[in-house]
Amino acid sequence: MQYRTLGRTGVQISSLALGAMNFGRIGRTTQEEATAIVDAALEGGINLIDTADMYGDGESEEMVGKAIVGRRDDIVLATKAGMPMGDEPNQRGSSRRWLITELDNSLRRLGVDHVDLYQIHRWDPSTGDEETLSALTDLQRAGKIRYFGSSTFPAHRIVQAQWAAREHHLSRYVTEQPSYSILQRGIETHVLPVTEEYGLGVLVWSPLASGWLSGAIRAGRDITTSRSAFMPERFDTTIPANRARLDAVEQLATVAEEAGLTMIQLALGFVTAHPAVTSALIGPRTVDHLHAQLAAADTVLPADVLDAIDAIVAPGTDLAAHEKYDTPPALLDPALRRR
Repeated sequence: MQYRTLGRTGVQISSLALGAMNFGRIGRTTQEEATAIVDAALEGGINLIDTADMYGDGESEEMVGKAIVGRRDDIVLATKAGMPMGDEPNQRGSSRRWLITELDNSLRRLGVDHVDLYQIHRWDPSTGDEETLSALTDLQRAGKIRYFGSSTFPAHRIVQAQWAAREHHLSRYVTEQPSYSILQRGIETHVLPVTEEYGLGVLVWSPLASGWLSGAIRAGRDITTSRSAFMPERFDTTIPANRARLDAVEQLATVAEEAGLTMIQLALGFVTAHPAVTSALIGPRTVDHLHAQLAAADTVLPADVLDAIDAIVAPGTDLAAHEKYDTPPALLDPALRRR
């Protein structure tokens, strides 16, 4: 396992990190299975665990908390807030009112007195940067969080938040957590250059593209991944974007085979090769899945393999642009772009 500095914090984290979204009802992972995954991850050199309040409506945080009892100090523990946690309009977002309340809820579920990294799950267009940053700075000064970061922010919001922190003399986001894979390379255009400019650590999610790059999806096979059951539109090959993904996967499989690599090694080796990326979040549902992904921990792709990937999916290209989660709200809601 390689270890890299998380932005400018001085904290060393593994190049692969454990994402806990599949713990509980989402991945149908039991507590016993989750604990076994955490055990194997730590044994394999992973030292960062990432969860979120909304994963299973808090179930993931509870399971992570039980799995790390007795070894909290060995783990860089990260969670997120901001996505809806109930039907009430104030049970979401990044207001001071909600973040203070929900961090206490997360600490209770995790069974800890602080988290190392607290992340805003999505940019909240209804809340000003000063409001959010001042609340996070106060929580940091209170010792409840060590650092804070953003997740899936568009590049201009990352820049704006850095400016607001400086303007108002507040602590700043030190990390960004974007989606990134061979099939979704759009962040190379704007987000990664910005994170490099500001020295942010980058924890990328979905490096296996929701299973497209796991090796299980190939032409002529039925697509039966854990995600296909509740997100069938992502795997419907009558949709042009999915046909493009399948075509790319077939070409990438040839590249992997010729290089003597699994598709997982190719996919994880690709994202961790980018100099702006600190760590790739893997989200196994089973210990076997984890071991298959840990096999990529020391994969270093040679230049000819990286060039071959570029020839299949051009740098800065998203094969499924409609799945982006950082689209400005005015592009999604006509009421926000018309008088």
